[in-house]
Amino acid sequence: MREFKIYTDSTSDLPAGVVENMDITVVPTEFFVKGKGYLDYPDEREYSKKEFYTEMRSGEMPTTSVIPPARFFDYFKKDILNGFDILYIVFSSGLSTTMQNALVAAEDLKAAYPDGKVTIVDSLSASLGEGLAAYTAAKMKRNGSSADEIRQWIEDNRLKICHWFSVDDLQHLRRGGRVSTVSAAVGGVLGIKPMINMNTEGKLEPAEKVRGRKAALESLVGKVKADAINPENQTVFITHADCEDECGWLKQQIELNTGVKEIITGVMGPVIGAHTGPGTLGLAFLGEHR
Repeated sequence: MREFKIYTDSTSDLPAGVVENMDITVVPTEFFVKGKGYLDYPDEREYSKKEFYTEMRSGEMPTTSVIPPARFFDYFKKDILNGFDILYIVFSSGLSTTMQNALVAAEDLKAAYPDGKVTIVDSLSASLGEGLAAYTAAKMKRNGSSADEIRQWIEDNRLKICHWFSVDDLQHLRRGGRVSTVSAAVGGVLGIKPMINMNTEGKLEPAEKVRGRKAALESLVGKVKADAINPENQTVFITHADCEDECGWLKQQIELNTGVKEIITGVMGPVIGAHTGPGTLGLAFLGEHR
């Protein structure tokens, strides 16, 4: 039986240290700032996240593009030629054509290298929700699980990966078509902070609205407290878009109020951050359902 490698893409927002420690390969997505393209690597080798959000706060409107089949082919090929199969946990098909492009690459590889196997699993997740799926896959692999066992676990449990996001400025969601122009303008005046979650189709949707940043942060704590399965035995992920102090407060409050023992925090990458904006905070954890 061939050994296999765990893959994900940079929309998983996994911190560089986690990627390295868990031996996860991350395929980078491209983003554009001032018309110039950069690849979103976990170690920020081409563009720092701090600089990215500084540009956004100054009025820059970055854009993103989907990973092309050729990039997947090149990444997968290297490990296939080295005798490894691939298990790729991919960005939600409800938000992107990333999965379709990966499948094209997998078919081309199958034709060229029939001994290699590329298994692609739709996470139906984004940001550290996708990261949580990839992290769990890597832990299972380390504990001896096969690629098929991991694939089955993700398919059985992906709709238990709960995502909650609080955005600081509705205008970024307006640009992406998530809220109307009128709602964004009114929300800004009233200090409305929408709570966004991932639905069962793997799409982001506004779930509720709270007034004020403090209420939004307290609501995130409440989500873990109310919905997490065995919080003391699971890893919770927190991602932030250049609001480290609030991320620290959220982490502390979750630890104090829920019994969670392990929390991994990271900075939201440019690809997700381009659509949610600076000041976004997000949670990912296992619950009974989304």
